[in-house]
Amino acid sequence: MIIKGAAIKSFLQKPDPSLRAILLYGPDVGLIKENAELLAKTEVADLSDPFSVVEIFAPELKSDPARLGDEASALSFGGGGRVVRVRQAADASTEIISSFLEGETPSGAIVIIEAGELNARSSLRKLFERAENAVAIACYSDDARSLPDIIRQTMTPHNLTVSRDAMALLVQSLGADRSLTRNELEKLALYKGSPGEISIDDVRASLSDAAATSMDDVVFSAASGNFTKLDSALEKTFDEGINAIAVVRASTRHFQRLHLARSEMDNGKSLEDALRSLRPPVFYKYVDQFKSQLRIWPSVRLARAFELLTQAELDCKTTALPASAMCHRALIQIAQAARSGRR
Repeated sequence: MIIKGAAIKSFLQKPDPSLRAILLYGPDVGLIKENAELLAKTEVADLSDPFSVVEIFAPELKSDPARLGDEASALSFGGGGRVVRVRQAADASTEIISSFLEGETPSGAIVIIEAGELNARSSLRKLFERAENAVAIACYSDDARSLPDIIRQTMTPHNLTVSRDAMALLVQSLGADRSLTRNELEKLALYKGSPGEISIDDVRASLSDAAATSMDDVVFSAASGNFTKLDSALEKTFDEGINAIAVVRASTRHFQRLHLARSEMDNGKSLEDALRSLRPPVFYKYVDQFKSQLRIWPSVRLARAFELLTQAELDCKTTALPASAMCHRALIQIAQAARSGRR
């Protein structure tokens, strides 16, 4: 079975006890970890208890295929629930996990299978999507729709609110990995120190430059037609653990801002006034590049960029090809379009 959309939140809080196992997969490693812990806590309060929580790396099951069933059926020392987490699962584990799903569902135990990106052809993903006693949940990176809720959810316990401009900058800068997002937000709350409203200056002062800077380098290089810098920036971004879908979405947000400013210009505003209308404002060190891009990206060419990025995100999620290759191809095509606009 597949669980998606709004149903995921309620399921994580109260999973169906009749299920034999739950598969968490996708590009956002931090979100997979967060969801796995939420599920585990529905059975076990202390996840550090070695008698109640067992972690198995999927490759270990090759030499001992029966271990998964044995661990799931074992009684927790002192009673109570039991959690079995299988890490680094992949298609190589499909046969073993398939055999496990054929057994009786253990009472008081939850089995969580954690995998990375699995395309639509993945045998492990298909196994869970078709099973009646198991479910698959995709864990994709946060985007402009989900990030505001995550930000408010993290700041509320600190009695903090977020200004409109600060929210826009956070949404623009975060989202590649749920764990990194949470860490940056907690750091921001600590920086602010006392209850009140977080300003855009607070965000700029607190936010780690590393991920945001490398992502900015990627999108600005692509939109400017700088092939050499694009390749090096993209390689650095992937080396930092940022996934392809997050890069595609960051690029989409950048082109949305170009589109907003370009629309203002098409309606009669000057380039400077169109630039000033953006929220959050363009970071000072990128202002000149942004102005240059507004001159080479008319509305028709921007529409083509959106088509390329939309298709790239779809390809990253559905094809058997590496997501990084799909992302790189789309950005190269965008850089080529930018070069054409300079002629």
